[in-house]
Amino acid sequence: MVGFPYAGLLTKSPQVTTGVVSALAGIRDDSRYVQMTAPVQPGSSGGPLLDSSGNVVGIVSSKLDTMSAAEWTGTSAWILTLPENINFAAKSTNAREFLDANHIAYDTASSTTRLDAADVGELAAGPAGMVGGGGADQGAISVGVWDK
Repeated sequence: MVGFPYAGLLTKSPQVTTGVVSALAGIRDDSRYVQMTAPVQPGSSGGPLLDSSGNVVGIVSSKLDTMSAAEWTGTSAWILTLPENINFAAKSTNAREFLDANHIAYDTASSTTRLDAADVGELAAGPAGMVGGGGADQGAISVGVWDK
């Protein structure tokens, strides 16, 4: 994925982070999202989730709120059970539906070429641009778990 985590504190240049898609649905089997292991920080949201060909397969959207998840588990030893690397991206089908509804043209491509992570990052970082940039407090959205 490509994003601008902690823009201004770290760098204003796009940063590339790797991970894997760990589930094909989000919280409560929400099929609009994929779960991924790439770390999500403030400034990551809105960035592309890319496959090994450099194609956009999702849009980074949120991370699981660790404190809400700890409360949801109901265990007194919550500090030992904090979830890690549970982050989410909206599937690219959502983006295509939005673009189609607003008559915005886009290209599609097959994911046939397998590139290494550095090459995918180089491809993606070129056209990436930061929108907003209001500081380190902007970006990642935490999602909680409300009931069991």
